[in-house]
Amino acid sequence: MTYASTRGGDKGTSFSKAVIKGLASDGGLFVPEEEVFFTPKEIKGMCGADYEDIAALVISRYATDFDANEIRDCVVKAYSAEKFPEGPCRLRTLDDGFSVLELWHGPTCAFKDMALQILPLFMTKAVEKCGESKEITILTATSGDTGKAALEGFRDVPGIKIMVFYPSEGVSETQKLQMVTQLGNNVNVVAIEGNFDNAQTGVKKIFSDRDFAAKLQKDGKMLSSANSINWGRLLPQIVYYFYSYSVLVSEGSISFGEKIDFCVPTGNFGDILACYYAKKAGLPVEKIICACNENNVVADFLATGVYDKNREFVMTTSPAMDILVSSNLERLIYDALDKDSSAVSDLMGKLSSCGKYEIPREALAKIKEDFLSGSSGQDEVAETIGEMYRKYGYLADPHTAVGIGVCEKVSDRSRHCVCVSTASPFKFNRSVAVSIFGGEITEDMDEDRISHILSDKTGAPVPSPLRELFSREIRFKKTVEPEKMQETAEDFIYDR
Repeated sequence: MTYASTRGGDKGTSFSKAVIKGLASDGGLFVPEEEVFFTPKEIKGMCGADYEDIAALVISRYATDFDANEIRDCVVKAYSAEKFPEGPCRLRTLDDGFSVLELWHGPTCAFKDMALQILPLFMTKAVEKCGESKEITILTATSGDTGKAALEGFRDVPGIKIMVFYPSEGVSETQKLQMVTQLGNNVNVVAIEGNFDNAQTGVKKIFSDRDFAAKLQKDGKMLSSANSINWGRLLPQIVYYFYSYSVLVSEGSISFGEKIDFCVPTGNFGDILACYYAKKAGLPVEKIICACNENNVVADFLATGVYDKNREFVMTTSPAMDILVSSNLERLIYDALDKDSSAVSDLMGKLSSCGKYEIPREALAKIKEDFLSGSSGQDEVAETIGEMYRKYGYLADPHTAVGIGVCEKVSDRSRHCVCVSTASPFKFNRSVAVSIFGGEITEDMDEDRISHILSDKTGAPVPSPLRELFSREIRFKKTVEPEKMQETAEDFIYDR
């Protein structure tokens, strides 16, 4: 299996090189040059298998320059009981035809752990395979969860440094504390004045600066990414869609071969794109439901074929979805345009220059064969959180509530629907507590106290990675304007 850029460059790139580079040289995203397909017999063989076995099989089809032992080593280390005491993920069937796939039982209580515990292992082996001697600096923009997960995954990894930029007012208090108290000798965290799109645009500008890249090359250094623009980050996310299907079959919720729907809360379009690749690879999925909050640029695009980021940016209780430029959509458009890289380049150029583009009607029709979309507003999210607790005794974080709300609006009740749950409710305890018990319960309380109140009232334990968070030392306090991001990154790379 080799990889090429969605914009026509870097063809014939190995998995290892794609992981190390993160972003293609022409600014495009790496995509597989061949189709992967699992036969019904192979998928049936996954039913009853443990997560590690399914992960090893799925990953082996895409990481073909890794041998079976290397893949198994990465999988076993990434999904160990030490990191995921309750198992990598949990499927909770709440009602006939409806389940929630919890992906937040890892070390940072967010779904990003599912990929960012294994990406550093991929990268370390890839560096060895490619004989890469340059010092790698991971530059990452985060809307909340990627930052902490990436910091934790790459903490003290030899030969690799990591720097995370986050919007100063665009993450929850818990998310911020997770990042600014991060331990490790190779990590740095910087807030920016602006929103996630400002952070993401700033990071992309650094990657696309050829003069800067040449300077780094000369000095024995290079950049890579831990965002889902990196194929090594996206690949592990394909696994849990196969796993959840196997669990549904094993527990008798569906018959083998029966098609189901997945509903995915969507920000940067990485998690939902992994579901698309799972469907392409043969998983019996009928519809993939894209759930957006009030920043519903992607839902509008999937309905109309017009992508227009020229709209009000809304700060919501689901900050990881407060995004107006969804990077991974480029990979879907590449497929919808029959892998026409020049057309993709033209569209991305329009997005950069005027913030808007439109795909051909035929391409939109292809996308609609696989996708449905919808959005939930702030009031709807709060209502959904309250309703889930009253009806099932289930605590849903605001991102998961966006997904559940959209699922209820657009899913076909004749099929089983799995809604992806992306974060622990205790990462957003204020929003969850207010939605269930009313605003008075949190009045004049800090986040730490709210988490204990929420736990006491619901009986749900505060996850162990969050219990001592509020007493940790704050290590990173710097805030910069977006135009200062490259200078700040350069200072970190060169230890200034």
